[in-house]
Amino acid sequence: MIKKLLSCVREYKKPTIITLLFILGEAVIETLIPFLTANLVTDIKYSAPMTEVLKIGAILVLLAIISLSFGAGAGFTSAKAASGFAKNLREDMFRKIQSYSFQNIDKFSSSSLVTRMTTDVTNVQMAYMMIIRMAVRSPLMLIFSSVMAFYMGGALAMAFVIAIPVLAFGLIMIGKYAMPAFRSVFKKYDRLNESIEENVRAMRVVKGFSREPYEKEKFGKAADDICNDFTRAERIVALNTPLMTLCMDFDLVFILLVGSKMAIADGTLDIGQISAMITYGVQILMSLMFLSFMYVMVTMSLESAKRIVEVLDEESSLHSPENAVTEIADGSIEFQDVCFKYSEAAERYALSDIDLRIPSGATVGVIGGTGSSKSTLVQLIPRLYDVSSGTLRVGGRDVREYDLQALRDAVAMVLQKNLLFSGSIRENLQWGNPAATDEEIAEACRLAQAEEFVERFPDRYDTHIEQGGSNVSGGQKQRLCIARALLKKPKILILDDSTSAVDTRTDALIRQGFREFIPDTTKIIIAQRIASVQDADMIVVLDNGTISDVGTHDELLERSEIYREVFEQQTNGGDE
Repeated sequence: MIKKLLSCVREYKKPTIITLLFILGEAVIETLIPFLTANLVTDIKYSAPMTEVLKIGAILVLLAIISLSFGAGAGFTSAKAASGFAKNLREDMFRKIQSYSFQNIDKFSSSSLVTRMTTDVTNVQMAYMMIIRMAVRSPLMLIFSSVMAFYMGGALAMAFVIAIPVLAFGLIMIGKYAMPAFRSVFKKYDRLNESIEENVRAMRVVKGFSREPYEKEKFGKAADDICNDFTRAERIVALNTPLMTLCMDFDLVFILLVGSKMAIADGTLDIGQISAMITYGVQILMSLMFLSFMYVMVTMSLESAKRIVEVLDEESSLHSPENAVTEIADGSIEFQDVCFKYSEAAERYALSDIDLRIPSGATVGVIGGTGSSKSTLVQLIPRLYDVSSGTLRVGGRDVREYDLQALRDAVAMVLQKNLLFSGSIRENLQWGNPAATDEEIAEACRLAQAEEFVERFPDRYDTHIEQGGSNVSGGQKQRLCIARALLKKPKILILDDSTSAVDTRTDALIRQGFREFIPDTTKIIIAQRIASVQDADMIVVLDNGTISDVGTHDELLERSEIYREVFEQQTNGGDE
């Protein structure tokens, strides 16, 4: 896990190393200052010449300025290193997510991925900054100060030997009980973000059913749950401060009592040495305190690190083969004994025994009830999922022989709930072809029957689309998505119930445009309306994941009970 995370440091290794050097210099100077201060106090006690006092004083001022410079430099470089590390971490996670297949994405909820890329990365970033600053400084200060304390005070330094084990034991117990609480918090963050995401996406539904009080209550419970867990964890962690104060007070009292006796009664210790011992004692305990803070932060971020590495370690279930084919000959499609289920653990197949041959350039309609796996069937064509058994060929070759990018470039899919992104209409359409000219964009919009309403906008193709296409109607959104797909100039065009929000006349005009202007493109149209597919070259009737029948409109009316029943319900209003 550590190796995986450190691989994201990359170009920020230099500021990380510079930070460590700054911290090393700062630690050395911080341990020298009490030593020189003790000598200064001793010199003053024994009436040393003013020139000697001023000389040591000037050295102390210079060392303080250098220490301050080292500390400021370490702050700057550590912030740069930690921020850069977090940037690389987010980029690597985002790139990894982009490589996922649908099967991989099904393992993580979108809210969980958002939490991992925001809250979890921030926790790891803060831990990294604390580690490169405190993981070097605190141990060095602890070692240097302890050595100097024994050098200056001898047996008096045994006070620290008593306090350090007590503090270490306390910190271990704090971490032991705080860790489970922090672990449960991050899982609840996922549920909280999921609640927010659902509420924002379904805002119209929430308001339509006046369910705002229910949603507020649900969110409030999730927020309270996280608050309670954090409170419990922080209550445990808060014991760190009184434990630290107890050890510090014990050391100070011990040094003052025993040190005063040694200085006054025995004369074995000087006032300057007592002053240095107090300073070194504070440095030792402050080093331990910073180590304890770092321990708590690392403990808290450890769960975040595990969740991040889960994303980075997840390997896509789909890969391009070696010597992959990059040219798709045509838009012919052949399903041969294809079966498919979404996971190995699934009890039943979503598709079973699919045998279907579609010639290049054909128009194919797909009809079936809800849950008949119509969308699943077409998602196998661009290899969004791999078949569980059997063979699926496009252009005469198994889809697993193709380069994934080349295969998906040859297939354009328009979903019922396709998305538009924030930006202009032109920018959205150019997702289909970044190099598309204005003439090509206008032609695609004419075919998709989108030109009419686009021309009515004041800014036409420069009209801004809000996030998710919220400022255009459902039918307008679908037509823009069809135009975007046409700009890919695909060999296979799949419309997954993507004209459900347009009227029947517009639907007919879109299909007429397909017949006239893209005759060589294989067109697969999933629809609920018989009128959308009745003029297709062939119509596939799906029932519970199997092909019930295949034929033309007239053939299916004669022999397919399912097709005939749907047709009669739609044409006669379902009177029977």
